[in-house]
Amino acid sequence: MTDALITRLDAADPEFEEAFARLLISPAEADPDLVQTVSQILRSVASEGDAALLKLTNELDQRDAPTAASLRVTAEAMEEAVTGIDAEVRSALERAAERIRVFHERQLASSWQFEDGEGNVLGQRISALDRVGVYVPGGRASYPSSVLMNAIPAKVAGVAQIVMVAPAPRGHINPVVLAAAALAGVDEVYTVGGAQAVAALAYGTDTLPRVDKIVGPGNRYVAEAKRQVFGRVGIDMVAGPSEILIIADGSVDPEWVAMDLFAQAEHDEFAQAVLISPDGEYLDAVSDGIARVLPALSRRDIVVASLKNRGALIKVPDLEAAVNLSNKLAPEHLELAVANPQHLLDGIRAAGAIFMGAMSSEALGDYCAGPNHVLPTAGSARFASPLGVYDFQRRSSVIQISAEGAQSLGEVAALLADAEALEAHGLSARKRMRDSD
Repeated sequence: MTDALITRLDAADPEFEEAFARLLISPAEADPDLVQTVSQILRSVASEGDAALLKLTNELDQRDAPTAASLRVTAEAMEEAVTGIDAEVRSALERAAERIRVFHERQLASSWQFEDGEGNVLGQRISALDRVGVYVPGGRASYPSSVLMNAIPAKVAGVAQIVMVAPAPRGHINPVVLAAAALAGVDEVYTVGGAQAVAALAYGTDTLPRVDKIVGPGNRYVAEAKRQVFGRVGIDMVAGPSEILIIADGSVDPEWVAMDLFAQAEHDEFAQAVLISPDGEYLDAVSDGIARVLPALSRRDIVVASLKNRGALIKVPDLEAAVNLSNKLAPEHLELAVANPQHLLDGIRAAGAIFMGAMSSEALGDYCAGPNHVLPTAGSARFASPLGVYDFQRRSSVIQISAEGAQSLGEVAALLADAEALEAHGLSARKRMRDSD
């Protein structure tokens, strides 16, 4: 790191590979004390149920809720939120919700089966999860967009019950978050957050029955709690700090690109904002734009810390080299701020979401473009995908073997069972072969 606001790197420098490798390192979110604290909270809620949930919520969120049942938001309060929020904000929520719904409806998969030449029927049965928990932050920031992005795909998938949990410090919850929940079709809302909310969703209490899967972002306590309960319930992912990588050829206004970097950096001090370009003068122009616009930002202290901690402006010999570096980073968000983004698209092998061309700001993807903004971070786009309808569906294999299939496939299975020294497997297959002659 240098003393400058944001690190400058050049792929031609001998030390570049070492410096670039440091950008690939995601900051550790957990520590032994955090792991132990979360584990204690999980055990407490698992063993004491509502009593622990109520005690922890009152202590950590500075509340005086009388009973665990009082933590549930009534249907009337949700409807009042819809009618009570600013009309323009409600209209924006409605339009965003519709776009998200239309996009995710295209992801719906259907059950299928076929019959092979021996009369065996094989297939796949697809069904929705029964009950899903959506975690929505409600501390320093509230995210109604996260409600839409997590709940609508579940609704499209056909999930029977969608339960939302969100902390309400001092008893207050953002009415826009409640309105988003109502518009997205959330069935139940509880004003509880932190690791105790994850515990309730995973283990269940008298007030808050357990769910099949927990999705949605949260602080490091929530992330660690999700990590620890995985296996008892499903989770979407353990998300790290937000990231953006921009590949630019110099054709897009440098101040636009500076603002796109800010849009990720303002999330938190460890968010990552990286720009790669073969045009050194353009990198200078973006750097100037950063310095010029930064003082006016209300979250400038967070942006400055983020850019110093993990930001970078990188000069490369050409756009092909930029794509190669992008594939190594496997970023959460990738902007192709180039004149011909389609030309680069085929070379992109790993990215959570790809924004094509000058007008496709990542901010639109966060709110209303349609695709999901819950994306793999910390390089996990190498093997993971955005949240979608498929995350709320189960797939079961369907196998119906005919008499002819029991003979031919039985022989195959028996020989392989013998090779694996699993006697009962072989006997099971051979029994049907003999008895169906």
